[in-house]
Parts: sequence; structure tokens; C-alpha cells
Amino acid sequence: MIKMNLPNKLTVLRVLLVPVFILVLLLSNKTDIGFFRILPLIIFVGAAITDTLDGYIARKHKLITDFGKFMDPLADKLLVCAALICFVEIKYISSWIVVLIISREFIISGFRMLAASKGITIAANMWGKIKTVVQMILVIVILCDFANIFGFLSILITPLIVLTIILTVVSAATYILDNKKVIKNM
Repeated sequence: MIKMNLPNKLTVLRVLLVPVFILVLLLSNKTDIGFFRILPLIIFVGAAITDTLDGYIARKHKLITDFGKFMDPLADKLLVCAALICFVEIKYISSWIVVLIISREFIISGFRMLAASKGITIAANMWGKIKTVVQMILVIVILCDFANIFGFLSILITPLIVLTIILTVVSAATYILDNKKVIKNM
């Protein structure tokens, strides 16, 4: 059995929270009972906090591992994409937006795999990190609206969607442009 450090355990916890989040969100969509409408928000925020914690702990205590480098961004993508797909189901966001976001994730993941096959490691860049933070904020704002709390936040949904789309495109372009050596000599 693989012995895992605390940051990696937090990453695995985030992955395990994804199906729980999906189930709770889709079931809570069928009720108007306040607590059940807030529960997906609590789960998502808890999972998002593990993202902040695992990175902080790993850097502070020098516990960075290959597993963490691979799984941490994957866990983020799973969490955010699961939420966005559920939002299509419950009619909070248009499907083309989610297709664009998920397409970007597949393209960049494929690009990273190609780079790895050439012995090149592509680290996360500032635009990708900002994109992830904005996506998580968007999900939280939509979940607040879904739970009918902080109603004033609903005016932020459309601007956050627009910002998410822009950052999705910009972050993909910068990954590719900054690492164009990967696609040379193909």
C-alpha cells in the first residue's frame, strides 16, 4: 500500500467529495428545503478549501510529490467540471460554455502529455491558476444563488461566466504559446 502524506490525502479527499457533491446537488435540486439547498455549497467550499490547504502544506513542509503534482490539478478539474455539468442539468449555465471549458482541459492535458513524452514538464502558469480560482468563485456564486442565500451575488453570475470564458481561452493560448517547442518537429 502506498503511504501518502497529508497534502496527498487532502487531494484524494477532494476527489472523493466529487461524487458526493454531484449526488447532493442533483438531489437537493428536487427540494425547496433550505438546508438541503445549502449542503452542496458547504461540500464544494470544503473541497475548495482542501485545494488551498494541500498546496500550502506541501510547500511549507516540503512534501511536494509527483502524485500531488499530477493529482492536485486533476482533482480541481474534476470538482469544477462536475459542478458545471450539474449546472447544465439544473439549467444554471449553457452547455456550450461547459463544452468550451472541458475542451480546454482536454487540449491542455493532451498538450502536457505530449510534452512529457518529450521529457518536458509544463508547470501551471499564472493564467491557469487565475482561471481555476475564477471558476471556483463562479461555482460558489451559482451555489449561493441556488441556495437562495446572498441573493445580491446573483448579479455576478453573468460577469463571472464572461470572465471564465475569457480566462479559459487566454490560459489555453498562453500554455501553448509559451511551450510551442513541444509541437515543433512533430
